Amino acid sequence: MGTPVQQLFDLSGQVALVTGGSRGLGLQMAEALGEAGAKVMLTARKAAELEEAIADLAARGIDARWIAADASQPAEVARVVDQTMQRLGQIDILVNNAGATWGAAAEDYPLEAWDKVMNLNVRSLFLFSQAVAKASMIPRQRGRIINLASIAGLGGHMEVKFIAYGTSKGAVVNFTRTLAGEWGCHGITVNAIAPGFFPSKMTQGTLDRFGADHLAKGAPLKRLGDDDDLKGAVLLFASAAGKHITGQILAVDGGVSAVHGG
Repeated sequence: MGTPVQQLFDLSGQVALVTGGSRGLGLQMAEALGEAGAKVMLTARKAAELEEAIADLAARGIDARWIAADASQPAEVARVVDQTMQRLGQIDILVNNAGATWGAAAEDYPLEAWDKVMNLNVRSLFLFSQAVAKASMIPRQRGRIINLASIAGLGGHMEVKFIAYGTSKGAVVNFTRTLAGEWGCHGITVNAIAPGFFPSKMTQGTLDRFGADHLAKGAPLKRLGDDDDLKGAVLLFASAAGKHITGQILAVDGGVSAVHGG
């Protein structure tokens, strides 16, 4: 007989660190992990937004804390990992969600914007994964790393001008696969979620330009993502239910990538 399914998805006694967790998709995933029993540490740059997020999680009965930090800076990453372990214990789950975007035509794209997007969307994943693995996962030979890619990393687009964002998310896809291959021997699974369009602060510019109805029409399910659509995916990758899944990219996009390739 196998393990009861509720037990497979139970995260009681585990610690999850979620970057960019103060709002949007990061907060949605933090809610899911916390409701499954994990203690949650949120990190982002803005303390006020983190405080508001923690209040929302606490209202749901979730044990959650916060640390304000710049995810692209090595010293800040080290501080977050150290303080998380001091305050909550060993880190079982890392969700690399912190990210940024910048819209401009490729021929006029500012180098400063390119560096900002790459530093947060790619550099921070490497820094956090390395720091958490060395401090907590490799010594214990177990861990779950979940990266936030995007369908923008699965293919290009003729209308949306996001050269740095699309490039960075393509890097996240292969970072996930490469790290899964290297760290499987340590009992660490590494997977990525590739969301489609979800209403958020990051996607507001695109939604304003094209309209939610227009974007929804491009999806077989004829809808955008909502406040629940990443919860099942992150819980699968974080829990024992996903212990034999690694190096995979799961598109949560209403079917867009199935018919458009990204």
